[in-house]
Amino acid sequence: MSDTLSPIDTAKFVAAKKAVGYVEDGMKVGLGTGSTAAWMVRCLGELVREEGLDIVGVPTSSRTAELARQQGIKVISLDEAKWLDLTIDGADEFDPELNLIKGGGGALLQEKIVATASDQMIVISDVSKQVDMLGAFPLPVEVIPFGWQTTKALVEETLVSMDVLGQQSTVRMNGDAAYVTDEGNHIIDLHLQRIGNARQLALVLNQIPGVVENGLFIDICDKVIIGHGDGRVTTKDILSGEEDEDRIEFEDSENIFADLA
Repeated sequence: MSDTLSPIDTAKFVAAKKAVGYVEDGMKVGLGTGSTAAWMVRCLGELVREEGLDIVGVPTSSRTAELARQQGIKVISLDEAKWLDLTIDGADEFDPELNLIKGGGGALLQEKIVATASDQMIVISDVSKQVDMLGAFPLPVEVIPFGWQTTKALVEETLVSMDVLGQQSTVRMNGDAAYVTDEGNHIIDLHLQRIGNARQLALVLNQIPGVVENGLFIDICDKVIIGHGDGRVTTKDILSGEEDEDRIEFEDSENIFADLA
C-alpha cells in the first residue's frame, strides 16, 4: 500500500478505482463533481490515455469539464448525449436505502439532471458519508436570484411543518457575495440535523416558487462504493441487496498522482 496518500485520499482513490471498472468501451458516462469525483475523472483519464478506453463524458459542472479535458476525456453535453449508460458521482451523505444528500460542491442541479438521465448511478464515497438518517450535512436548495430572500423565508416557513430537527437556513457565500452556481443561481443551506421523511421534504421544497431544485436524491442511486483508508472497498447494491468487499492495491508510481500536490 502506498504512503503517498493520506487515509482519506486513499479511501477516495480506491472507491474511484473500483467504480471505473464498471465503465466499458462505447459508454456515455456522467462525470460527477467534488473531491471524490475528481479522483474518478483522473482514473478514467488514465484508462483513456493508457488503455485506449473509448468513452465520452458528460460533466456536471464547469470544473469537472475542465478536469476531464485535461485528462484526455472527450466531453459532450447532455443534449448531445441524450441518454447516458452510467453516472459516477460522490455524495455528502447516504442512508441505508442509498438516498443521498448532494450539493456541497454547488453542482446539485446539473448532478441531478445527469444522474436521472442515466441507466445507472454509482456513488463513490468514504465511510464517513454513511449515516443512519440523512440531515447532519446541510441540505442545499438552489434558488433563482430574483426574490431569493423571499424564497428563503418561504422555505423556513415550510420547515415548521416538516419532520426535521433543525430549521435554520443560511445563504451560501463566496467571500462577501452570495455564491453563484453554474446556472447563475444561489444556494440556501438548510441546517436540519435530522430529516425524518426525506421523500416528503424533497417534494414539498420543489413546490416553493423560486426553488429550482434541492439536494435530496431519492431513488436515484443504484450502487454505493465505499473506500477505506487501508485500501478496502465495500460495494452496496440497492437492487440485489448484496454487499461485497474487495481490496485495491496500488503503487507509489501510479500516474494518477503525478498532478497532485
